[in-house]
Amino acid sequence: MAGQYLRTVLNVGGSHKEIQIPSQYNGWQHILLDIDPRGNPDIVCDARELMSLNEKEYDAVYCSHNLEHYYRHDVRKVLLGFNHILKSEGFVHVRVPDIDALMKIVVEKKMDIDDFLYQSAAGPITVRDVIYGYGVEIERSGNDFFAHKTGFSPKSLTKILNECGFPVIYVGCGNIEIDALAFKSKPSDYIKKLCNLPMI
Repeated sequence: MAGQYLRTVLNVGGSHKEIQIPSQYNGWQHILLDIDPRGNPDIVCDARELMSLNEKEYDAVYCSHNLEHYYRHDVRKVLLGFNHILKSEGFVHVRVPDIDALMKIVVEKKMDIDDFLYQSAAGPITVRDVIYGYGVEIERSGNDFFAHKTGFSPKSLTKILNECGFPVIYVGCGNIEIDALAFKSKPSDYIKKLCNLPMI
């Protein structure tokens, strides 16, 4: 199966494959890793244990709204695991809530912790949900791995990615979300074009 694909992306914490990943990975082999077996992931694994997987196997890691579910000291383990499983020219694509932007909105609008922020596909999201995790899902599932255990600003996310072996980092922000691309080495022109990065 793998032979028909030129590149492979590991989707860490993606829940199930019905949740689409960005179109830039179209044509790539999509491998899903999750701690929860209910979504039928290809690999059932706690992302803190990625060092147990083969090294330098994947071209990219896509990790959307998963890093905030680990305590800060465990985020380092997860990111070092990403580094371990990525090929030398590989990269990490991370999306997390932007706590810096959230704090500014809360202060400017004089919001309370239970005030409505925005409507998501899963339901209404409050200030509390962004900080501590989506309360409805935590209650429904009974699993505390859905809770948020840390938070990130663009500066703090860049710092920890850099410390974990990703010297080239691009960060974008919007809609209370940080979208970061972090590389183990200087990205090729192909990857820059794929990820819509500056061609310099």
